[in-house]
Amino acid sequence: MEYRKLGSSGMYLSEIAYGNWYTHGEQIDQDTATACVQQAMDLGITTFDTADAYAGTRAESTLGEALAGVRRESVEICTKVYFPTGEGRNDRGLSRKHIMESMNGSLRRLQTDYVDLYQAHRYDYETPLEETMQAFADIVRAGKAHYIGVSEWTADEISAGAALAKEHGVQLVSNQPQYSMLWRVIEAQVVPLSEDLGIGQICWSPLAQGVLTGKYAPGQAVPQGSRFRGPDGKLKDDHRFLGHDILTRVQRLLPLAAEAGLSMSAFAVAWVLQNPNVSAAIVGASRPEQLVDNTKASGARLDPKLLAEADGILGPVVERDPEKVESFLTRP
Repeated sequence: MEYRKLGSSGMYLSEIAYGNWYTHGEQIDQDTATACVQQAMDLGITTFDTADAYAGTRAESTLGEALAGVRRESVEICTKVYFPTGEGRNDRGLSRKHIMESMNGSLRRLQTDYVDLYQAHRYDYETPLEETMQAFADIVRAGKAHYIGVSEWTADEISAGAALAKEHGVQLVSNQPQYSMLWRVIEAQVVPLSEDLGIGQICWSPLAQGVLTGKYAPGQAVPQGSRFRGPDGKLKDDHRFLGHDILTRVQRLLPLAAEAGLSMSAFAVAWVLQNPNVSAAIVGASRPEQLVDNTKASGARLDPKLLAEADGILGPVVERDPEKVESFLTRP
């Protein structure tokens, strides 16, 4: 495992991070989750990503239990705030009230006194940005988080947030965007700005929700247990990455991965890590053995010729529109 600085901060992350969205507290039980976390650490992963809203707060609790007894200083725990964690009107967003209450809830569930990175899970258009950044700065000063960051913010929003953070004596050091060979919307605006501001990317879905594993081929049976397997055993077609053209082009990437000496999954993760502004790529796992292959991406140096060939193959199916940075929200 290799390690990278988080933006311009002094903290290192394992360049492969283990994330528990969609798995802990939802897809797998505690024993399996603990086995996955242990496997991650055995492979050199020290960075763990979660969020208060994952699995209705259960993901944080599951990760906290899995890390119980682990030397706290030996891992980096990253969590996020924004999405609903309860039924109340204030159980969501980036108001001071919700940030402070969610921070305390996250610490209880994670069984720790602090997190290494606390991130705004989305931009909140209903709360003044000044209020949000003041609350984040107070959390850092209270010792409940070492660093702060954002997730899926536009370049303009990151710029404004970074300026306010600086006024309050803290620095935004991270952005957590979706980024993969198929989804490159951060490249035009977010990455150049982040490089100027000392912000590192912690990228989610480097496998495009599994499509870049190559296991989904047009006209072929869908693997058992796949998230895209319909009740009739056929491939669901209601996802942005499941078009026939995309799946056909992904199959053409398999020889490139083989030439690099990697599986298709590891090749896709390694592709993300070729971007020097990326501090870590987040991978998930529902079984410990799944992590073994993905971590082979760490330290891989892909030949520029292979990168150019991959660009040529994917061509028009790659999404690059910077207006699609906010993947789940529509601006008012």
